[in-house]
Amino acid sequence: MALSWRFSALADRHRALGSKLEDWSGMGTAWTYDKDMSEEHVAVRTKAGIMDVSGLKKVHLVGPHAIAVLDYITTRDMTKIYPGRSVYAAMLNDRGHFTDDCIVYRTGPNSWMLVHGSGSGHEEFVKQAAGRNCAVLFDDDLHDLSLQGPIAVDYLAKYVPGIRDLKYFHHMQTTLFGAPVMISRTGYTGERGYEIFVRGQDAVMVWDRIVLEGKEMGIIPCCFSVLDMLRVESYLLFYPYDNSQMYPFADQPPGDSLWELGLDFTVSPGKTGFRGAEEHARLKGKERFKIFGMLIDADGPTDLGDEVFADGKKVGVITCPSYSSLTKKSMAIARLDVDKAVHGAKLEVRGKTVKASATAHTLPFDDPEKKKRTAVG
Repeated sequence: MALSWRFSALADRHRALGSKLEDWSGMGTAWTYDKDMSEEHVAVRTKAGIMDVSGLKKVHLVGPHAIAVLDYITTRDMTKIYPGRSVYAAMLNDRGHFTDDCIVYRTGPNSWMLVHGSGSGHEEFVKQAAGRNCAVLFDDDLHDLSLQGPIAVDYLAKYVPGIRDLKYFHHMQTTLFGAPVMISRTGYTGERGYEIFVRGQDAVMVWDRIVLEGKEMGIIPCCFSVLDMLRVESYLLFYPYDNSQMYPFADQPPGDSLWELGLDFTVSPGKTGFRGAEEHARLKGKERFKIFGMLIDADGPTDLGDEVFADGKKVGVITCPSYSSLTKKSMAIARLDVDKAVHGAKLEVRGKTVKASATAHTLPFDDPEKKKRTAVG
């Protein structure tokens, strides 16, 4: 915890559930609770779970030049984003390599909020905003409570008029239990879910109400690490854990292209002029690896960093494993050689605790048509 300089108002709630509040992105975060994590995974997939993801960094950009700053530092066309809508975007360096991802919310004509993780995004938009009519406000008072799962909407509908009409990647300014909040139909689970942005002074009250009242519906508190189980199934990457910052090439500096990560869809059609745009275009077809899925013939999860082989040759590494007690499948996100990132390719995992045959599998494993997260009504 020596690196922690940010604090969640919910720290005592997490400690009461058995968390030791390990550091993530400068904040003491509930990586685990004193209970079976598979119970939390099942809750999110079948009922709902509430998570404190306040370690994500929230930054407001305000002023007439904010849109120009965002257009340069992200891959998305910001002119398409109207107040009440948000978009998932990537950020690149001058080499065209991925450095961070974010969700950009337009909260008004000249006001935006950018939410990102532990990459270098904050430094980039502060640098770009310098000398422009754009104020940058890092908002660490704003907490992010993520209510995820198929019954999340049923719970919120009791208190928030119009919540059933809120579309995927849209948000609304409202109140919850009398407290001012912004509710966004986003999340990191692949389920229909909502992020509740709430002031620190109200965060404990909102958390307690949802935990208490939601219990009879099957809503339970979930730790941060359960997101790994969910994101593997739903093809959601986590910087830097799936990147070459963790698994570097011996003769190259860290950095991955969007083509390698499967994130090239984040570049708006026809958009040019963003940071790294020319190099991004040049890197197409020059992939050194591909992010891909794997199904493993095992009765439990493999481990981070387990090596993948084919015909006796190392062809990849597992960046995030998972085992679902619902589907009884052991699966993983992996960095595979391009010729092995083909659905059905025969592989072998040689790890610390598991040695097993495996098969390359397209991502996502769960809900490939994204019908759950985009459901209407």
